[in-house]
Amino acid sequence: MSPFLRIGFSNFEIDPGLAYHEEVLNPYCAVYMKEAIDTEKGKVYKQKKPTMYPPWSTTFDAHIHRGRIMHVMVKDRTAELKSEATVSLDSLATQCKKENGKLEIWLDMKPQGRLLMEAKYYLEKSDVAGLTEEDPELEQEREGLFSLHQRRGAIKQAKIHVVKCHEFSATFFPQPTFCSVCKEFVWGLNKQGYQCRQCNAAIHKKCIDKVIAKCTGSAINSKETMIHKERFKIDMPHRFKVYNYKSPTFCEHCGTLLWGLARQGLKCEECSMNVHHKCQKKVANLCGVNQKLMAEALAIIGSKRPVSFSCDKRTLGAVEFTPGSEQEKSTRDSDIISREGPIGIEQAGVVRAPSGLQAAPPAIRVPDGQREEPLYAVPKKETKFSIDDFILHKLLGKGSFGKVFLAELAKSGQFFAVKVLKKDVVLMDDDVECTLVERRVLSLAWENPFLTHLHCTFQTKENLFFVMEYLNGGDLMFHIQNCHKFDLQRSTFYAAEIVCGLQFLHSKGVIYRDLKLDNVLLDSEGHIKIADFGMCKENMLLESRTATFCGTPDYIAPEILLGQKYNNSVDWWSFGVLVYEMLIGQSPFHGRDEEQLFQSIRTDNPLYPRWLTKDSKDILVKLFVREPEERLGVKGNIRQHSFFSSIDWNAIEHRQVVPPFKPTLTSPSDCSNFDKEFINEKPRLSCADRTLINSVDQTMFRNFSFVNPGMACAAVR
Repeated sequence: MSPFLRIGFSNFEIDPGLAYHEEVLNPYCAVYMKEAIDTEKGKVYKQKKPTMYPPWSTTFDAHIHRGRIMHVMVKDRTAELKSEATVSLDSLATQCKKENGKLEIWLDMKPQGRLLMEAKYYLEKSDVAGLTEEDPELEQEREGLFSLHQRRGAIKQAKIHVVKCHEFSATFFPQPTFCSVCKEFVWGLNKQGYQCRQCNAAIHKKCIDKVIAKCTGSAINSKETMIHKERFKIDMPHRFKVYNYKSPTFCEHCGTLLWGLARQGLKCEECSMNVHHKCQKKVANLCGVNQKLMAEALAIIGSKRPVSFSCDKRTLGAVEFTPGSEQEKSTRDSDIISREGPIGIEQAGVVRAPSGLQAAPPAIRVPDGQREEPLYAVPKKETKFSIDDFILHKLLGKGSFGKVFLAELAKSGQFFAVKVLKKDVVLMDDDVECTLVERRVLSLAWENPFLTHLHCTFQTKENLFFVMEYLNGGDLMFHIQNCHKFDLQRSTFYAAEIVCGLQFLHSKGVIYRDLKLDNVLLDSEGHIKIADFGMCKENMLLESRTATFCGTPDYIAPEILLGQKYNNSVDWWSFGVLVYEMLIGQSPFHGRDEEQLFQSIRTDNPLYPRWLTKDSKDILVKLFVREPEERLGVKGNIRQHSFFSSIDWNAIEHRQVVPPFKPTLTSPSDCSNFDKEFINEKPRLSCADRTLINSVDQTMFRNFSFVNPGMACAAVR
């Protein structure tokens, strides 16, 4: 028997006793498996396998060999955090045996922090163990394939709010912090407020619309601080002098405590503002000005003025927009949504269902001030759903976002997949808009058979619920782990159906941005369905571009890594990676860590085995073109490529082609195609912190609820 360990990391904590005051942005794990090699200079450890990046609360397998160690490193996106630890697999296996095969410990990291690790000891079947003696290269290939196909979590750049040249992002404040606008404490847990990346000004999230001072970090050489409608400006420099504080005092710019016993900071002789020495040059020239009261007064004045436009600037109320800025863009986007509706959801107070659904009653017009939730073309007897209408049977998956359950609608006996998001996590990550985008794209999916269909959404005080069709065939990652790679016929079939789904999204102005094996599911017949639309970007028609850094590391296109503005070309790069993995059984780009992986994506050419067909290699080469405008899918018709010569596109679009593989299922509620580690857990909702939930602004989710007319009618019957 060949033993192995199933290892998972679920939590990382910074040691509160150490001085680490910077924000930890989405920490992630990198795992390096190293082998002991005897040399003339003694024993050295060498890494032979690619680096793994296991998402939080997931597991990976590590075979136990003598002298093998696991080097674990925790990093964050700012590159400020870098903690590491080394564990011998032999000693870890010994500890597991003493604890009846299962171990859960806190792993101390250096120079700071600790990592919660779970390990389970397993014995593998003898036929697998025999590979080591009979064919070492085959065993090495098998383990390499397994490590390459671990589930990989997506990453996304923190959302930036540009206000008066400030670049605010949601921030976790590890110590008491003052708001630089209203001069009150920033209360709450997790990411309580915003902090400017340029000048470090800290504010409440609710105070972001009250900022009137221009960021000094982005206009450090400019004497101008604030200009309102080009009619007046405020330029009142402070008169700072070094001051000895006899009681605890907070900086009124960055909000943190003034440390030290003497000469801790500076005090303005006129307005008594207190700041750090390091913050002096970052403070705006607003001596004696109360930003909160000034912003409220300007808002009242602005609300009494009509909207005016000029050729180079727009003024809406008391807020100034410069063409091309984030404010102007967000306002333009909101104008488009109010006039055209977010992909068939709501138009100017008229509520309608997405096209392609069952016939619905005439649209209902409701006064804007009277409705809290939009009415989505429901029957005369309004149908609403709650979690009490469903019976939770199994846990299908979970992550930092929440959980996915197999649930049964009690009234009809139908099975659905219910995705549950925690409101506090959504708010903490500043992902409210992403959640609403996912809801809108899921509603649009009814027009295409290759996208996961949404039946309804509803919410409670703690959670958001997406009720979707249950795809019990499992995802492509699950199946490729069992067979290592797909044959040409199967790969071509899946690729063709994915092309249909992608081209539909692009025709609606939606970039998917997270295409990977994990997000392509199979239904009971074996047809594919694209799922998880949380990374989507709307309104990307014609020449529109975006620049958000997001995606799963192995699938990210080079133009994203280079910080360039991009369009749907990034989806065709990810499609190339997915096709490569289906045909060859491993990722096209490799690296010991994320930096080397990104460097490989930017510069390396993938390796193509000799046995790969000419058409397969040609389509991959054309999908991996690094110039977005020359990439297949953007340039030329991908459906006409010789790789798809056997495909009848009309039959594919109408799901008339018999799938080459049909999942083995015993019932509509069969869960055999999902990871066992989740299915064996008890299906229950996570408990939320009451103090945190009570502080959640529920109006942020006001337009979330949705009921598909087909499901509403079924519930009524």
